[in-house]
Amino acid sequence: MSAQEAASLVWRPEHLRLAIDAACVALWSWQVDTDRFTMDERAFGLWGLAWSKEVAFEELSAHVHPADRDRVRAAFTATRSVAGPYEIDFRIMLGDDVRWISARGQGADEGIVDRVMFGIFLDVTGRKQAEEGHELLAGEMSHRVKNLLAIAAGLTRITSQSTTSISDMAEVLTERLTALGRAHDLVRPVPGHEGKAVLLGDLFSVLLAPYDDPGAFAGRIRVAVPRMGVGEKTATTLALVIHEMATNSVKHGALSAGCGILDISSTTDDRDVFVVWAETGGPHISGPPDMHGFGSKLISRSIAHDLGGALSYDWQESGLVATLRLRKDRLAA
Repeated sequence: MSAQEAASLVWRPEHLRLAIDAACVALWSWQVDTDRFTMDERAFGLWGLAWSKEVAFEELSAHVHPADRDRVRAAFTATRSVAGPYEIDFRIMLGDDVRWISARGQGADEGIVDRVMFGIFLDVTGRKQAEEGHELLAGEMSHRVKNLLAIAAGLTRITSQSTTSISDMAEVLTERLTALGRAHDLVRPVPGHEGKAVLLGDLFSVLLAPYDDPGAFAGRIRVAVPRMGVGEKTATTLALVIHEMATNSVKHGALSAGCGILDISSTTDDRDVFVVWAETGGPHISGPPDMHGFGSKLISRSIAHDLGGALSYDWQESGLVATLRLRKDRLAA
């Protein structure tokens, strides 16, 4: 008995359907001459369409994400001439929702029957979201390491300007780098601390402590905000924002100068909290800098997505004045 004959005894049609349903596989067939698809109910559900006997390729294309539409059309056409199995991943739009679909089949008309090709659709949204999350995390980690090196260099420079001996410089720089390590812990969630709150003023004070000057210019970072608690998720997002803005200030702003001053204040209304980051005493500002780097995009995305807020910049000659708007009802998250 051949392997195929043995399989036919085990894999009956009803068994194959059970396996297909268990794997969440959607089936399609493509009439290559008329460009029409016949699909099972799962496939129609995947595309957000009511079941029908068949559907035109252009009808399906209308649901493909505009950024992927031309690529998908070209890829399906190319399968007629490219031998071997293929896999085409693309996005479709279901109202405001985006879903990732993987279309798989055999190219170069392999397995074609009466001008009909066969294949499957898989919903790979979860995998794609995980991949995007990993890419974002990798980019964030790379960016953060570069920032930490830049901060260390900046702290070394301003420490050398405010100390009079190598031993004093080593002591002050060690204290600053140690404080930077403690602050860095606040830039990531800590397991087991979900739902616990930290005071908004303490969050700013701890994160900005490494950049203050313990010598003649002690107290050049001043935090005056109302007493209010923020939850773990909000604290993590704010930590990212503060860390990024402090890094930029050490590189280019008030914290790059020994006599530069940073004031943090805030006001509230019925709906929002407004935190004002005001720098003075730093290098002269001639105009707005390029704000298209990874760090700027990261904090804008985090503020909008996690806090329902926004960050605006006012590049005054005396220094940067940035206003962070936060939704009150998001603070405890």
